[in-house]
Amino acid sequence: MVGGSRLRLSAAALGGLVLVWALLTACAGPSQYYAGSGLHDATVAEVAGGWRNVEGTRVVLGHDGTALVERLDGQDFGFDDGWRLSGTGTWRLADGDGDGGQVVRLELTARTRVDRRLPVTAIGASAPEPPSTYSWEFSVDRDRRGALTLFFFYGDPDAGNAYVMTRETAS
Repeated sequence: MVGGSRLRLSAAALGGLVLVWALLTACAGPSQYYAGSGLHDATVAEVAGGWRNVEGTRVVLGHDGTALVERLDGQDFGFDDGWRLSGTGTWRLADGDGDGGQVVRLELTARTRVDRRLPVTAIGASAPEPPSTYSWEFSVDRDRRGALTLFFFYGDPDAGNAYVMTRETAS
């Protein structure tokens, strides 16, 4: 019987450790603990210009700090509301917190249009009113070729979904 008690005690201790580990990592999705790209060499001149997303989003960042936004989705849980904002605003390139790297802070100050990524019936009858102003923070990184990319995470933090903007190409 002594061996059976030890086995049960060991199993209970192991179960307790697994439970503690599960609780500590339950909401530890990649975006929640993203430490940034560590990039610190991007310039305003390099960031300014047109940016696109595969979903038809377009953002133009002027050299003078002005911004034009077309059909940009919400960041984090704002994405789940299904709206896409268009309008004008401002932007700036800044160093993020700590050594995380640079970020583009984009402020929509004048909304001109709202589109819906999802039909209102899919969102639900109580879909929130889209905001008239909004702020995004894009992380700045470089791809394998050294070209800049801008991105933020959206939706459930555990999913790690990235909304990636790439440099607009000449038509």
